[in-house]
Amino acid sequence: MDCGSGGVGASGSGGDHDSSDLSRRKKPYHRHTAHQIQRLESMFKECPHPDEKQRLHLSRELGLAPRQIKFWFQNRRTQMKAQHERADNSALRAENDKIRCENIAIREALKNVICPSCGGPPVTEDSYFDDQKMRMENAQLKEELDRVSSIAAKYIGRPISQLPPVQPVHISSLDIRMASFDGYGVGAGPSLDLDLLPGSSSSMPNLPFQPVVISDMDKSLMSDIAANAMEELLRLLQTNEPLWIKSNNDGKDALNLESYERIFPKPHNTHFKSPNIRVEASRDSGVVIMNGLALVDMFMDSMYEELQVLSPLVPTREFYTLRYCQQIEQGLWAIVNVSYDLPQFASQCRSHRLPSGCLIQDMPNGYSKVTWLEHVEIEDKTPIHRLYRDLVHSGSAFGAERWLTTLQRMCERFACLMVSSTSTRDLGGVIPSPEGKRSMMKLAQRMVNNFCTSVGTSNSHRSTTLSGSNEVGVRVTVHKSSDPGQPNGIVLSAATTFWLPVSPQNVFNFFKDERTRPQWDVLSNGNAVQEVAHIANGSHPGNCISVLRAFNTSHNNMLILQESCIDSSGSLVVYCPVDLPAINVAMSGEDPSYIPLLPSGFTITPDGHLEQGDGASTSSSTGHGRSSGGSLITVAFQILVSSLPSAKLNLDSVTTVNNLIGTTVQQIKAALNCPSS
Repeated sequence: MDCGSGGVGASGSGGDHDSSDLSRRKKPYHRHTAHQIQRLESMFKECPHPDEKQRLHLSRELGLAPRQIKFWFQNRRTQMKAQHERADNSALRAENDKIRCENIAIREALKNVICPSCGGPPVTEDSYFDDQKMRMENAQLKEELDRVSSIAAKYIGRPISQLPPVQPVHISSLDIRMASFDGYGVGAGPSLDLDLLPGSSSSMPNLPFQPVVISDMDKSLMSDIAANAMEELLRLLQTNEPLWIKSNNDGKDALNLESYERIFPKPHNTHFKSPNIRVEASRDSGVVIMNGLALVDMFMDSMYEELQVLSPLVPTREFYTLRYCQQIEQGLWAIVNVSYDLPQFASQCRSHRLPSGCLIQDMPNGYSKVTWLEHVEIEDKTPIHRLYRDLVHSGSAFGAERWLTTLQRMCERFACLMVSSTSTRDLGGVIPSPEGKRSMMKLAQRMVNNFCTSVGTSNSHRSTTLSGSNEVGVRVTVHKSSDPGQPNGIVLSAATTFWLPVSPQNVFNFFKDERTRPQWDVLSNGNAVQEVAHIANGSHPGNCISVLRAFNTSHNNMLILQESCIDSSGSLVVYCPVDLPAINVAMSGEDPSYIPLLPSGFTITPDGHLEQGDGASTSSSTGHGRSSGGSLITVAFQILVSSLPSAKLNLDSVTTVNNLIGTTVQQIKAALNCPSS
C-alpha cells in the first residue's frame, strides 16, 4: 500500500497475497460523469492549482466531496507532468541519437588525421582541459564519498568499507522522493518521504531553506538508513526487557541505555560535539478514534518538524527527518522517523531524532491501537529554565505520552467535525446547520493555531524580554501582519509564564467557568459573560468551542469566540473578540478564512512533580520553598499597535501590554488564594 499517496493508491506490499485477497482490499472505484470531467478540465486550463475556496465552489457545483476535487487535480497535474516528460524524453532521445551519429563520424574522421611534424595523431589543447576537468570531477566525487561515508558510519553502525555495493533503488519496494507542495504523489510500494522542504507556506512561512537536490548516492544511502531504522524501531516497539524497564518513579517505560547500546552499537555516541547532550527516550500506547489507513495517510506529510512547549521559556526543537512507512501485515503499519544530515541544515538543527515512530494496528470497531516511540538526542545550548526542568527531563514535555494524547484529542476533534447532526444541547439552537458548525470549528482552529504561533519560540521570531512582576519577565515580539486572517498593521505579542501551587485541572476549571471570568479578564471590566453557542469537540466536557456575550457593556456588537481543550499533557483556553457580522458569516456556513483574528489566552501544564496538588488552597511547601504538584501557566496577549504597516513601535504600547499581563497575573493569583510573589 502506498502510504504516501494521500488516499489514492493501489495494492500493498506487506506480504504475499493472492489476487482475490488484493481485490477485497481495493477501495470502491468512482467514475465521474462527462459533465463533471468537462467542468474540471475547463477549470484545470484556467487554474491548475485551485485554492481551498475554489475547490469548495467546485464541490458544491458538481456534487463531489472537496477531497475528490483535491485528488482529481493532484492526479491531473501528475498526468500532465508525465505527458510533458514523455514528450521531452522523446525529443531528447532524438537529439541524443543525432549527436551520437555525429560523434561517430567525427571519431572516424580523426582516425585519418596525421600530425605534419611527427606523422602521429595531432595533440590539441582539448586533451589538457579534458584531463583537468576529470581531475576536478574526481576530487568532487571523493569529497562526496567521504561525506556520505561519514553519515553512513553514524547511522548504520559500520564503516563504509563494509557497506554493500550501491544498488539501484526499485520503486516497487521503496519510493524515494522530495516533498511537493501539491500532494504526495502515487507509488506502488511503501513510501519513504524525503520531505526536507519546509512544508506549506501557510504553516511555516519564514523558513530560510531552499529546495535541495539529492544525489543518487544520497538516495541509496537513505534507503539503507531507512531500512535499518525500521528494523530498530520494530524491535524497540515490540520488545520489553531487557530494552525497556519500568521506572520506579512513575511506572512508565524507561529505555535501558546499557542494553540499547549493546544491541544497537553505534560507532559514535552522539551527533553533536558538545558536553551538553541529553538523550530522551519514551514509549506509550493507546486507542485512537480513527482507522489505521486514515492515520497513515495523515502522517505521511512534509518532514520538517518544529515541536514546541507553549511557553516562551522552552526553546522549540527542529528536525529534518526521513519518514518511511511499511505495511507489516493486513491491518498493521509501522512508520519510522530518523534524522538525516544534509549540509544545508546541519548548522540549523540542534536536535537529532534517533529511530522513532509508531506501530498502527486496526481494531474491529474502526479504531486503531497506536504504540508510539520517541528517541532523540538534544543539545542544550542554554540551561533549561528551572520552572520547566522537571517537565522536560521527565520526557513529559516532548515524549511519547504527549504525542499520543495530542493525537487522540485531534482525532476526537475530527470525529466531532464529521458528525453532521446538530444537537440542540451542543449548539443551543444558534448555529443553524452542519455547514455552520464546520465553519465555526474551522475558524476556532485557525484562532488556536495563531495563538500557538504567537507563544512559540521559533528561530524565525525575534523577541525581547522585559522585566516584569515576576522573575521570568515578559517576552515581547513584534511583526507586520498582512495575512487575510489577521488585522493589517503592526501586531505586538507578549507572553510570560508563572507557577501556581494549584493542580492543572483546577486552574483549567477556573479559566473555563464563565462565572469566574470577571476575576481575571481585565478587559471585561468586571462584567459577567454568558455562553450563547456551544460546540463539543471531544469526549471531555472541557473540549469545546463557545461563543460568549458580555452583559452590561456598551459593545453589544462584539462577541467572544473561545476554544478550550484538555488532556493529560496539559490544557489551553484561547479566546478572541469577534464582531457580530463576522460570527454570523461563520455560523451561516460561509468561508471564515478572511475573518481577522487576534487571539489571546492561557496554556496550563503540570510542573513535572510526581505528587499532585490538593487544589486552590494548597499551601504546603517543599524544601525549595514551593509546593509540589502545581501548574505552569503561560499567559499571552496580542494587540494591534497600528493599522499602518510602516508604523514604528512606541514605548507606550510596550508599557501597556506589560501592565496588562502583570495585572492579569496578579488577579489570577488573588482569585486562587496564591501568594503574589
